[in-house]
Amino acid sequence: EFYKIFQDEIGEVYQKVNPSREERRSWRAALDKQLRKKLKLKPVMRMNGNYARRLMTQEAVEVVCELVPSEERREALRELMRIYLQMKPVWRATCPAKECPDQLCRYSFNSQRFADLLSSTFKYRYNGKITNYLHKTLAHVPEIIEREGSIGAWASEGNESANKLFRR
Repeated sequence: EFYKIFQDEIGEVYQKVNPSREERRSWRAALDKQLRKKLKLKPVMRMNGNYARRLMTQEAVEVVCELVPSEERREALRELMRIYLQMKPVWRATCPAKECPDQLCRYSFNSQRFADLLSSTFKYRYNGKITNYLHKTLAHVPEIIEREGSIGAWASEGNESANKLFRR
């Protein structure tokens, strides 16, 4: 999701209607080139865990922001990543209530703010709809923790884990 948002921000999709395939390709090329040059990140066909972990950092956002024309949009990207990084420890922890109680307390507020940002600033991408996985991450984490004390089964990055959640 972040990779796609980065791409769209480089191309200023919020101002355009239906950009062509070639335009999109050129934004992806610019993003990959920048990530390769500044972060030594090699683009991969399918985004693997290590690539995603390196991409989802404040440092990566700063590198991407160099390509984003508008200062206002850069700030929105930084804010989005800041919130994401505050939420991440909660779903990575085995027992969030013990390991990161502060982040857990702020989780609902952060996820609300994250969703608001997506639905306002990035509405060109999430116009009234949000992906299933993103929704589960934003909306259901606190209630799972309250019920079970952990989201271990659910924390693996991938939608297969959501099946475990629903089987329960």
